[in-house]
Order: sequence, then structure tokens, then C-alpha cells
Amino acid sequence: MERKSKSNLSELYLEENKEQIYENALAEIQSFELPLGTTLRSVYDDQPNAHQKFMEKLDACIRNHDREIEKMCNFHHQGFVDAITELLKVRADAEKLKVQVTDTNRRLQDAGKEVIAQTEEIIRCRVQQRNITTVVEKLQLCLPALEMYSKLKEQMSVKRYYSALKTMEQLENLYLPRVSQYRFCQIMIENLPKLREEIKEISMSDLKDFLESIRKHSDRIGETAMKQAQQQKTFSTALQKQNNVNYGRNMHLGRNRILESKNEITLKRTFEDEDEHEEEVLTAQDLVDFSPVYRCLHIYSVLGDGEIFENYYRKQRRKQARLVLQPQSSMHETVEGYRRYFSQIVGFFVVEDHILHVTQGLVTRTYTDELWNMALSKIIAVLRTHSSYCSDPDLVLELKNLIVVFADTLQGYGFPVNRLFDLLFEIRDQYNETLLKKWSVLFRDIFEADNYSPIPVANEEEYRIVISKFPFQDAELDKQSFPKKLPMSQSVPQIYMQVKEFIYASLKFSESLHRSSTEIDDMLRKSTNLLLTRTLSSCLQNLIKKPHIGLTELVQIIINTTHLEQACKYLEDFISNITNISQLTVHTARLYGLSTFKDARHAAEGEIYTKLNQKIDEFIQIADYDWTMSESDGRASGYLMDLINFLRSTFQVFTHLPGKVAQTACMSACQHLSMSLMQMLLDSELKQISMGAIQQFNLDVIQCELFASSEPVPGFQGDTLQLAFIDLRQLLDLFMVWDWSTYLADYGQATSKYLRVNPSTALTLLEKVHRGMKDSSKKNNIFAQFRKNDRDKQKLIETVVKQLRSLVNGMSQHT
Repeated sequence: MERKSKSNLSELYLEENKEQIYENALAEIQSFELPLGTTLRSVYDDQPNAHQKFMEKLDACIRNHDREIEKMCNFHHQGFVDAITELLKVRADAEKLKVQVTDTNRRLQDAGKEVIAQTEEIIRCRVQQRNITTVVEKLQLCLPALEMYSKLKEQMSVKRYYSALKTMEQLENLYLPRVSQYRFCQIMIENLPKLREEIKEISMSDLKDFLESIRKHSDRIGETAMKQAQQQKTFSTALQKQNNVNYGRNMHLGRNRILESKNEITLKRTFEDEDEHEEEVLTAQDLVDFSPVYRCLHIYSVLGDGEIFENYYRKQRRKQARLVLQPQSSMHETVEGYRRYFSQIVGFFVVEDHILHVTQGLVTRTYTDELWNMALSKIIAVLRTHSSYCSDPDLVLELKNLIVVFADTLQGYGFPVNRLFDLLFEIRDQYNETLLKKWSVLFRDIFEADNYSPIPVANEEEYRIVISKFPFQDAELDKQSFPKKLPMSQSVPQIYMQVKEFIYASLKFSESLHRSSTEIDDMLRKSTNLLLTRTLSSCLQNLIKKPHIGLTELVQIIINTTHLEQACKYLEDFISNITNISQLTVHTARLYGLSTFKDARHAAEGEIYTKLNQKIDEFIQIADYDWTMSESDGRASGYLMDLINFLRSTFQVFTHLPGKVAQTACMSACQHLSMSLMQMLLDSELKQISMGAIQQFNLDVIQCELFASSEPVPGFQGDTLQLAFIDLRQLLDLFMVWDWSTYLADYGQATSKYLRVNPSTALTLLEKVHRGMKDSSKKNNIFAQFRKNDRDKQKLIETVVKQLRSLVNGMSQHT
């Protein structure tokens, strides 16, 4: 039952659902919503009789609607009829109204044509006004850009390129972006890079002109800077001297202080007036227009190419520096060549210093220092080379002054110049060398012009003139009356004056070297020592060796050197007075004139001895002995008497020489004469000597001994001078006395009468005498061989010869 009831309930539920579905489908059909496929499909998706049931439902629905339409038509039919009636009544009035409306419209249209025309004119004017307003607004927007562009063109025309670049920058950043939609703006934008390049090219061209200008004017700039530095130094030196003078005066005298103050003020005013009235001193800015380099620097900096410009500028200036530092080949010939060289260099670095201080970053201190160090090395090398060609001390002195001014000028601009002053010390040595060469010529000329005789003075005035030039003092000579003679010759005061002139010349180079008085004193003494020990000494040595200088001249030279040696202390005082350095200072050098003149005097003495010996040799060479004479002439030979007379007169000239010199010369002459006579006897070419020749030779030696004993030069003790002929005397006595037994018996003993006779010498002469005796006997008497005395004498000679030979052989074996 329960199952049956549940089945009925299910069927009932299905029936209700179907009814609801049909109703929904009808509702959708009535709603005219298309498509209806889904709705109809839901109806037909059920059982097979679903279509019939749906059609039944649809017919029922149609019948319901028809009944409702009929009811509605019946309800509104009377109203419809009334409405049609009313419309028929209004039809006639509507036609009249239509005619009136048409007429009114026509008349209104005719009347509105003029209004329409005026309205259209007003519309056109309003459009124009609006367009004008728009144009004005756009022009006001474009006008600043156009004005700036016009301003740019004007700046370009008047060469205000830096301002033009600023204008371009404003155009690009401010004005052109506002009008970028216009074509003229694009044209401007395209032209701006071209204008920039044009400005760069023009500014670079101006820079090249500037570089060429400073290259041309660098010497004038340098000359002006050097003149200013020199004037400033002169002014400072003058003020310093004035202050020193004022400081040293008596400060307790009020009137004097007032005068000193006035003098100082007057001095300053004088310098100021000189500066004012002097020709206008131009600076680097006056001589060269630096605006191109400033303008070019600013332009390249604005364009962002500042580094390119700096590199280009520095590269070009380095090239110009190399050209400036390259000297002319003939620069060393004139001082003008050096002046122009220094002026160009100073001008170059003055310009660089100006660029350094007025620009930021174009050149740096590091760059200028590097450039200066490079230039300084080149300058020093050039000066070393070219100064070595200078043989004129005046030119070297001018070069030194130029270097000092050059160094002071650049030092004023902050460049280190210590190496230049070191170079000056090298040039100082060269300057001294040129001075030494010049003074060597002066000394030679003085010696050539000297007459080598004492200076005659006729009166007090002439005497004062001489001693004003040379410090001569002699108490004995002062007591003598005029006229009188000074012992030295004319060359002595001239040499002394020239030495002082040399000191002055050497002092000129030491000025302005920023050295102390002690250093200057030391330099003067060293250069003077060089003059004395090298130049003057060499000139004296060459003078002494000249062939035309005779004994009289040599004697005078010895006297002259003695007085010059005594004058050296006055030269030391002279140097001390110049430098204000006392000779008592520990480091003060001494003059070597003493050794110089001593050496010259010794050389002159040696030359005297040599010339005396040469003169003796000349007399000996004219000796003409007859070595085969049988008897002597009974008087000394003529050549020997002439020689003795010559020696006697010569030694009389030696009275002014120091005693030892005269004595040494006399002893040397006698010894040389003795040796020459001995060599004449022992000459290997002389094969035989007769006893007559021995006797004649003995007479000549006697004259020599007499000359020696006559004391031709005072100061010899006893027979000291005669001892020069002792060898000859003992040898000749041995042959004259024929005392061979005594000689052979006493040989080797200190008490021997013939101690000075050498066996070899005696043997040589005895053999020559033996040959002479043989030859003489053969010529004089053919029967001489039968004379018993002659035979005995020859046998004795042969015996003596054998004994002498044994002595000689024994001496050689012992040796």
C-alpha cells in the first residue's frame, strides 16, 4: 500500500511539473523573445503525447486572448468613432492653418536672409579673431626663440663667440623645446652644431694667430722682463746701500738724521721719477693680446672639449719651446746673439707664467716646472757648448752678466735657477782661462818691450810715478841724490799693474753671483795664483829660454823676479782691501808668487850657467893648438885670454846678483872651463902630443889659475875657486916634472902629491906624448935611435905605461 501510495504521489508530482512547464513555455512565446528552440525542446523532450497536450494548451490560450481582444474593442469602439468625427471637423481648419504657416514661413525666410548674411559675416569675423588670437599666442611663443637666434647671429658677426655659445645653450635648453613643432625650429636645431663647429674653427684659428704672435714677440717680452728685473735689482741695491750708510752714521746728531731722512726720501723719489719719466715699460699683456687664448679656452670648455684644447695648447707650446731653445750657430760670436737667445726664453716663460695665473687648468705648475727643467737642461748644454768657443774675456763677462739677469728674472717668476749659478762657476773657470790667455799675451808684450836695464829716474816726480805703480822701498837708494837708477827694469811695475788689473777683471765676474765675501776672496786668490804659477811663470820660463836673451838680460830677470817676489805681500793686501777679508782668517788662501818667482829665478840662474858654458865652448872651439910644436910660445893662447877677459867683464855685471848666484856662476864657469880643457887633451881624435904643446897648454892653465886667484866674484874663501883647475894642475905638473916614480909610489895614498890624477887619464895622455916623442925624434934626427938618453926615456915611458895599465886593469877588475 505504501508503495502504491508513493507511486501515486510521484505521478501527481510529475503531472504538476508538466503543467508548470507548459505554462512557462506559453509565457516565453508570448514574450516574443527569440529564439524559441530551447523552450520548444523542453516541451518535446518528454513523452510522445507531449505535443498534443501542448497544442491543446496553446489553443486554450489563443481562445482566451481572442475573448480579451473582443472585450477591449467593444469597450473602446464609441471613443474611436468620436475621434474620427472630431478629425473630420478639424480637417478644414488644418488646411487653412497649413496655408498660413506656409505663407508665414515664406515671409520669415525672406526676412531672415539679411540676418543670415550678417550672421555668417559675424561668424567669419569671429573665426578670424580666434585665428588672430591663436597666431599672436604662437608668435609670442616663437618670438623669444627668434630673438635669441637673431642675437646669436649678431654675436657671431661681432665675434663674440663665447656669448654665442651661451645663447645657443639657452636656445637648446629653454626656447627651442617650446616651439619644436615648427619647421623653422628644426632648421635652427640643425644649424646649431654647424655654428658650434664654425666657432671652434674660428677660435682655433685665433689661437694659432696668438701662438704665432707670442712667438714673434717673445724676445721683446723677455727683454722687457729682464729690464724690469734689472731695474728692480738696481733700485733694491741702491736702497740697501743707502740704509747701510744711514745705519753707520752718527745717530745722535738730530740735524744729520733729518738730512739723512730727506736724502732717503729724495733717493726714493728719484727712482720713482725715473720710473715715471722713463719710457713706459710694457708688460706681456701690453705686448700680446691674450684674449684669443682666453676665448678659445672658454669656448672649448663650454663645448666640453677643454681637455682637447689643453693638450693642443701644451703640444704647440712644447714645439715652440724647442724652437726657442735652439740657438743660432753664430750665437757665440757676439753678445747680441746671447741676449736675443735669453730674451726669447724669458719671453716664453713669462707668457707661460701669465697663462698659469690667469687661467684655470690650461697650464699647471707641474707642467711649467717640467717644461722649465727640460729647458734648463737644454740651456745649460747650449751655454756649455757655445761658451767654450768664446776666447774674448769681455764677451764671457757679458755672457755672465746676461746669465745673472736671466736667472734673476726667471727666479722672480718662481722658477728655480740654482743650476744656472752652478753653471756660472764653470764659466768662471773658462773666464779665468780666457783672462790667462789674454794676460799671457800682455806679459809677453811687456817682456818683449823691456830693455832689461835699471829704471833711470831724473827727479822726484819720476820717482813718485814709479813707486805709485810698484811698491818699492830701499832706504839706501832713498839717500842717493837724483838722477839715480832703480834696480828693477821697466817690466816690473808693468807686470805688477797688470796683475792688479787681472784681479779687477776677475772680480768683475764674481759680482752678482750671490756669494759671500769669503768665497769671493777665495776665488780671487785662486785665480791670481793661477796667473802667477801658470801664466806668468810660463812666460818667464819661455823668456829665459829665448836665444836672444843674453847674460845681462838674465841677470836683470833675476833682479826683477826678486822684487816681484817681495811685492806679493802687497798683492795679498790689495785683495784683502777689495774683499774686506782679513789675511788672518783661517781659510784665507795665500798667493804662490814666492814659489813662482823662485822657480823663475832658479831657471834664470841655470840658464846663466848654461849660457856661460856655451860661451866657454865657443871660445874653446876657436882654440888652435899646434900639438906637434917643439917649444911653447912663452905666452898664453889668444883665445884663452879673450875668454878670461869675457868672463871678467861678465862677472862684473853679476854685482847686482845675490852673492851665492854670482859665486855659483863663477865656480860653474871655471869647472866647465877645466873640464873642457881636460877633454881637449883626452880627445880620442888627438893621437899624439909633443912636450912643447904640453908646455903651451900649461901656460894657458896658469892663466886660468891666475884668473881664479884674482877673485873675479867676491865671497870665495881662500883658493876655493882655484880648486876648479886642480885636476889639470896635478896632471900637467906630473908631465912637466916627469915625476912618475913619485906618482906610482904614492898612488892610492891620501897624502899623494898627485891625488887628483886618474891612472886612466895619465895613461891616455902618456901614450899620446909617447907617440909625439917618437914622431918628433923621427922627423928631427934620423940618428935619434942611436942616442942613449932618448932610448932610456922611451924605455922608461914603456915601463910606466905597463905599470899604469896594470893599475887600470886592477881598478876595472875591482869594479
